[in-house]
Amino acid sequence: MRLVPRGIGLRDPNLRDRLYELLEHDPLAYSAGSRFIQLIIGVIVLNVTAMILASVPELDAEFGALFSAITILSVIVFALEYAARLWTVAGHTQRKASALADRLGYAFSTLGIIDLLAFLPAAIVLATGRHATLAALGVLPFFKLIRYSPAMRSLLAAVHAERRALIGCIVILIGAVLTFASLLYAIERDVQPDKLGTIPQAMWWAIVTLGTVGYGDVVPVTALGKFVSVFTIVSGFAMIALPVAIISTAFAEEVKRRDFVVTWGMLARVPLFSHLSAAEIADIMRLLRARTVEQDEILVRRGDAASSMYFITAGEVEIALPSQQVRLADGTFFGEIALLHKTKRSGTVTATRKTRLLVLDAHDFHALIERMPTLAEHVHTTAKARLADTGDLAPAELAQAEQEDGRRGK
Repeated sequence: MRLVPRGIGLRDPNLRDRLYELLEHDPLAYSAGSRFIQLIIGVIVLNVTAMILASVPELDAEFGALFSAITILSVIVFALEYAARLWTVAGHTQRKASALADRLGYAFSTLGIIDLLAFLPAAIVLATGRHATLAALGVLPFFKLIRYSPAMRSLLAAVHAERRALIGCIVILIGAVLTFASLLYAIERDVQPDKLGTIPQAMWWAIVTLGTVGYGDVVPVTALGKFVSVFTIVSGFAMIALPVAIISTAFAEEVKRRDFVVTWGMLARVPLFSHLSAAEIADIMRLLRARTVEQDEILVRRGDAASSMYFITAGEVEIALPSQQVRLADGTFFGEIALLHKTKRSGTVTATRKTRLLVLDAHDFHALIERMPTLAEHVHTTAKARLADTGDLAPAELAQAEQEDGRRGK
């Protein structure tokens, strides 16, 4: 896999921008950026697996050299990735600061520190020869998956957004621990001086009881102490439920915000919506649903009942008509003719590569064109042009398809 396009050297002024797009852009499956992400994830999984297996003496004795080679390879890959990110981040931050400030900002960011810890401690251990310590460092590369996992990023964003509420939960928990520990110390200190003779000892009991763990190594023996334990256990349920509720609610909101941003970005790629206001786009977003189809997957078959209109935001589809086959790429749409005339599909639509679509259901389509005359006029004009000139497709889209074919043939 070539990370740098053929014919581009290190002195090319655009190389840093190209490499930054490769490292930071969220690509589709057919792109070089996606293959790079798959490579990094593969190295992470391989490295963590080798660390786990190396902790087994029998396996380490037999495959120790292989485990060490995997670790060295992982350190090299992660170090090169870190150096590339450190170099390319200059000029690509929102602060518009100097190159040094941009690089320091990345180095001290959460993701930058994770990228550094993924290889630096292992490199130091390898250099010092203390290979047994590598097993303890095996989990560090795993945290690099945060960069490539939207769910993990959303969870961290939710925790960060609710950090004040979570700190409040910790303060409440500390107060509850001190309260119940002091009560049990006053009740049980003379009965169990070896286990509850001091408040710090009683705090251990309070922590495991509030956490509903209850190891059983420290339990009250007096009736009053058991009565206090009942309230401690009940309070423990609240101590667990409170932060869980806060995080789950914040996580759900973060996922909604992320979906909103993603859908907005997809809409921005469709020229049909470029003239609409922000309020109109937000109104349309509530009607659209995102869908991803894999390469060679059939989206629509000829003769099917028309139930939706489709907008291509990234990727490409091929429409097999009775007289020809035409490919449509980013920014185009199809399926409106069958909806307008309430007929069956006139062609079979197949994804030629992994494609992201926005889907507008039939009843929402008719409601939308009634509510937005400008949008309705554009859709009707496109549909008439398709029927008059090609039977289904507009000349502009045919020209775009020919340009795409020409670029692929070069």
